[in-house]
Amino acid sequence: MRSAEEKFYRARITHRDEFSPGLWKILLDTGGEYKFVAGQFATLGVQTSQKLVERAYSIVSSPYEHQMELFIELVPAGELTPLLHALQVGDEVSLRKIAKGRFTLDLKSGHKNHLLLSTVTGVAPYISYLRTLYKDWIDKNFPADIHLYLINAASRSWEFGYHQELDQLASKVPWLTYVPTVSRPYEDTAWRGETGRVEDIIRKYTDLWKLTGADTTGYLCGNPQMIEHGKGILLRRGFDKLSLREEVYWIPPKTLRR
Repeated sequence: MRSAEEKFYRARITHRDEFSPGLWKILLDTGGEYKFVAGQFATLGVQTSQKLVERAYSIVSSPYEHQMELFIELVPAGELTPLLHALQVGDEVSLRKIAKGRFTLDLKSGHKNHLLLSTVTGVAPYISYLRTLYKDWIDKNFPADIHLYLINAASRSWEFGYHQELDQLASKVPWLTYVPTVSRPYEDTAWRGETGRVEDIIRKYTDLWKLTGADTTGYLCGNPQMIEHGKGILLRRGFDKLSLREEVYWIPPKTLRR
């Protein structure tokens, strides 16, 4: 069996920023070389008196960055997020040395268009895609003739986390279109942007952008209800199952099987 030292790093929190109560980001010094592809996830853990509690989190940062960035939402009844929420700069967590996941950008199908759908922290892997692509674009090493269309939903605008970064990037580059949408505008009366859940506006924007299953890969990340409904809408609009990728962030207890 491999020892703990062979499997884990002791990663240290170097920065913490809270966007709203229970929604925050951290930067980690991984404690060693950490290789990953944009869209993959890291496995973090906190040691309790009984056991090591671990969960997977999509990586926000680009592989080009020196520190790991994560976007986390507090699940009050969860095993790990309350422990993570209590940690501050200087505290350590365990980090498995190997990144995993296949929720990566599709550069093999030849599809020009990429429709990215997310809820709240589900935007994390897309930020990693975009930061990576932006550096490649600046370095004149852009991988293909592609365009990314991002719809990111939250209940209220202060839950977006990366709205300013995404808005600025979309204004700089010709290959990104960004639409944030708020599903509870009655609780956010200052919001002047799009309203509705992701699944409420998919038809509107796929029509507006002329996205079809023939030239578009769809990505769904975050709330499982959004993924289920969004995937159904895209399938009915002619998207092939093989052209849809999903990353579910939590499973409602009633859907769990024994």
